Amino acid sequence: MKQVTDSTKTGDYQGTHADKNAQNGTNITIDELQNNPLTQSEKIKVGIIGGGLMGMALAYRISEQNASVKVFERDSQLGGLSTHYNYGNFTWDKFYHVIVPTDGSLINLIKDIGLEESLNWSRSYTGYYVNKSFHSLNSPKEFLLFPLLNIFDKVRLVFTIFYGGKIKNWKKLEKVTVKDWLIRMGGKKNFNKFWEPLLLAKLGENYKRVSAVFIWTYIRRLFKAREHPVEKDFMGYVSGGYKTVFDRLEQSLTKNNSSVILNTSVKSIRPLEGGGIEVQYDDTVEYFDKVVFTAPVNVLEQVTSPELCEIVKNDKPIEYLGVVCLALITKTPLTPFYVLNMGDVTSPFTGVIGISTLVDPKQTAGEYITFFPKYIPAEHHYWKASDEDIEKTFMAGVRDLYPEFKDADIVSTHINRAFKVQPLQVLNYSNIVPEIKTKHPDFFVLNTSQFVNDSVNNNFVVTHVNSFMKRFAAELKTEATRHTN
Repeated sequence: MKQVTDSTKTGDYQGTHADKNAQNGTNITIDELQNNPLTQSEKIKVGIIGGGLMGMALAYRISEQNASVKVFERDSQLGGLSTHYNYGNFTWDKFYHVIVPTDGSLINLIKDIGLEESLNWSRSYTGYYVNKSFHSLNSPKEFLLFPLLNIFDKVRLVFTIFYGGKIKNWKKLEKVTVKDWLIRMGGKKNFNKFWEPLLLAKLGENYKRVSAVFIWTYIRRLFKAREHPVEKDFMGYVSGGYKTVFDRLEQSLTKNNSSVILNTSVKSIRPLEGGGIEVQYDDTVEYFDKVVFTAPVNVLEQVTSPELCEIVKNDKPIEYLGVVCLALITKTPLTPFYVLNMGDVTSPFTGVIGISTLVDPKQTAGEYITFFPKYIPAEHHYWKASDEDIEKTFMAGVRDLYPEFKDADIVSTHINRAFKVQPLQVLNYSNIVPEIKTKHPDFFVLNTSQFVNDSVNNNFVVTHVNSFMKRFAAELKTEATRHTN
């Protein structure tokens, strides 16, 4: 049985009739919907496809504009890459996330939903592992004592980081490889001894095809945080992890007469004659004044009709990096560093993320969580490997890195994967990103495919939402005027 829910757009079926027919099990045709009179609703109805941070932050902002919002999420829980995971004795983020003091858009969202008191700051420490040795890089003295580089090389390294953090015109950076740019800025020795091992660990041989935009995005965000006048070298988290954020966003939607639907497969999105958008999901058809699509482009192609948007593709496909990540839960701390950069290219993982160096152990049931991620392309053999095989490989790397580590200290191990985490920013990447042209005044697309000059971090996601809302608020105001006339 196909149900039809209420509508709010001229040309749609009257909401009370739809509810009645749905209860009686009557099948409603599209012609019947469009030929029956409409009763206008007090609130504008907006549908949002995708319940990640972009979709939920957008839903919250729109619901604050006296609109009724419904979010459609295909998974069993909200969050996307920022979702949560049950580690046994506690729940925390499935993958590692951190907030830096300069993440203004994200911090303001956290404050707006009433979680300012749940935002915690801790001193972060950075290390570098190379030649079987750990090196702390958290003070001028430690940096000067770093053995791989002489004083002249260190000055050039500092210059590279400082200069990179000040660059505004990113377009010129995508025309040069990251290797060529780093050598130009800091010299061959700096590249060979410091940067290349990091790039190999992160990207493998693919780093040779990546533009300088890749390293610029990281320098700009992470090292800009070190310039913060108050919270220098501090990083933050919300008590309870991102689950707390998404729970509060959902609660805020409920308060604003809006809702979230999980485990929902959106089958088609198409325009209606006279205005408005039809969304078909599961066994239901629902109508909205506006629809905003925040899911990936490949899903957009599958479910939207050609009357809504056009996707102009380049002949060169976009390549993505995914991540395979070991989360190791232990009885005692494993590392003193939040980030341990791996200069050892033989390591099976990209780096070591000591979440418990920031997060109070009370948040994690007195246990300690350390992430060991490996970023890999689509063709990597890890995608076909079993969790058991990956765990065996990664744990061998852990024992090699920490010879004194005892198996008796292990509480549990968890392997998590995400196939598409970030695009590989090859030369002239912005020229190959699919151009999405919306062709209907009530349909909008807002997703991470539009990120051509930044990494996919949560602050930039919220910044993207805020920019969109400056334009979309005018759309809501115009629609509200139509509803009241």
